[in-house]
Amino acid sequence: MSDNGCGFPAPGLHSFLFKPIATVGGVEFNKVMLLALLTTLVVVTFFYAAFGKAKVIPGKLQMMGEAGYDFVRRGIVYETLGKKEGEKYVPLMVSMFFFIWIMNIWSVVPLSQFPVSSVIAYPAVLAGIVYLTWLPLTFKRHGFVGGWKNVTGYDNSLGPIKWLVSFIELFSNLLVRPFTHAVRLFANMFAGHLMLVMFTVASWYLLNSYMIPAAGVSFVMTVVMILFELFVQAVQAYVFVLLACSYLQGALAEHH
Repeated sequence: MSDNGCGFPAPGLHSFLFKPIATVGGVEFNKVMLLALLTTLVVVTFFYAAFGKAKVIPGKLQMMGEAGYDFVRRGIVYETLGKKEGEKYVPLMVSMFFFIWIMNIWSVVPLSQFPVSSVIAYPAVLAGIVYLTWLPLTFKRHGFVGGWKNVTGYDNSLGPIKWLVSFIELFSNLLVRPFTHAVRLFANMFAGHLMLVMFTVASWYLLNSYMIPAAGVSFVMTVVMILFELFVQAVQAYVFVLLACSYLQGALAEHH
C-alpha cells in the first residue's frame, strides 16, 4: 500500500535501485552492471561480425556496420572537426555513439527494461573520457601558455573585464562543461524511464480496478512513450558525441 492510501505503487528512486546478482571479488554485481557488460559485448560482437572478414562486395551485416560507421564519421566527426583533424578520433566517437545508444535501448527491451545511462556513473565516466581527451589535446596543440589562453578565453582586447571573462570561462570549461555533458544524457534517460514506468504501472493498476477505460488510455500513452523514447535514445547518443567533437574542435582552434 502506498503512502497516499490508494494502493498505486508510484515509481520513484527505488525504480533505479537493484539488489546484487552476485558478488565478484568483494564487489557487488547488479543488473545495471550486467546490462553495461552486455552493451559492450553487443557493440564489439556486431562490429567484429561486420568487419572481421570484410568483403569488397559487402553483405547485409557489413552494409549495416558501414552505414553506422559512416553516419558517425561523416555526419558528426567530419562535420565538426574536418576530415584531416577528425579521422584519428573516429574510432573513439563511433564506439561512444553505439555504446550510449545500446545502453539507452535496454529501456524498451523486454526483461531488461532499464536504460543504463539513467545511472549517473556511466554518463560521468564517458564525459570524463571526453574531458581527459580534450584537456591534454588543448595544451599539446597550443603549449602551456596558449593552452591556458584557450581554456580561459583570455583576450586583451576585452580590456578591464578580461579577467572576469577568463574566470567565467575557466569555471565553465573545467567544471561546468564535464558536469553538464554527463547530466544532459543522464537526466533525459532518467526522466524517460520514470515516465515509462509510471504509464506501465498505471495501465496495470487501472486494468485491475473499475477504471478499465482509463487503463486503455494509459496503455496507449505507454506505447507513445516507448516510440518517443526510441527517438530520444538515438538523439541523446548523437548529442553526446556531437558535443564531444565540438569540445575537441575548440581545443584545436586558434581561438576558443
